[in-house]
Amino acid sequence: MRVSTSKLQQLTIFTTVLTGAGIGTMYYLMQKNFFNSEYHRLAVQRLETCSVAMESLGAPPLKVHNIHLFDRNNHVDHYTAQIKIPVTGSKTGGYLYTSSHRDPITNRWNLKMAVLQLREGQTIDLLNTQGLDTAVWQ
Repeated sequence: MRVSTSKLQQLTIFTTVLTGAGIGTMYYLMQKNFFNSEYHRLAVQRLETCSVAMESLGAPPLKVHNIHLFDRNNHVDHYTAQIKIPVTGSKTGGYLYTSSHRDPITNRWNLKMAVLQLREGQTIDLLNTQGLDTAVWQ
């Protein structure tokens, strides 16, 4: 049985388009899952309530960008979530480094660390009431 070259080309193009659409859909769903998660929401809410951090970014408006899925700083399992969230304001941008733990009794996430690192190198500890800190991401 012979198959024409044009049929093979059509099959290759169809397979490539279908694979690309599948990967794009999976990427979108993973980003949506991160964005809707409690540990992500807690971190962004903490950032929005810190006037020092918001003023440093030039926010509002605050733009929260997609997480880099292949970044080694991002790790989530059943009881811990450590993520690096890109954020920007009208003045500058940076990364919001967060660490959260899930309470096994209440099954709720608790924010343990939230540090905003600006592009200029300044770090702001969002859990510290004084705002500025020299904390480093580990």
